[in-house]
Amino acid sequence: MTIGKLAKLTDVSTDTLRFYEDESLLRPAGKTEAGYRLYSQGAVRRLDFIKHAQHCGMTLSEIRQLLELKADDRSCCSDVRSLAIRKKLQLEQKIKTMKAMSQALSELIEICTDEGKPLDDCPILAALESSMASQ
Repeated sequence: MTIGKLAKLTDVSTDTLRFYEDESLLRPAGKTEAGYRLYSQGAVRRLDFIKHAQHCGMTLSEIRQLLELKADDRSCCSDVRSLAIRKKLQLEQKIKTMKAMSQALSELIEICTDEGKPLDDCPILAALESSMASQ
């Protein structure tokens, strides 16, 4: 199938497919005499794999690692599991950081009780400026 058909079938833009090729995540099965890329049904499965991995928070670099592990006969399930555990720990740290940021914003919002004040008297801006001065 052509790149256009693959894009339509998988709901991925042709630009993204070309980018995935540049990133060594996807390879055409061949090319026509005119130079058009041709893809097999395996490309659909690979794109489903990529999308699912992205949904789990994997970066393209991590997805490439997974695909390399999958292609390496010496790899085993524990290699993939280790990568998944590392990603889960990274995500948990990001969640913790984002919760702290959200709490800090809640505290700033709480101190701003008079929305009609001029900017020079804005408690949020004052709090942000004073925290910057103390760093």
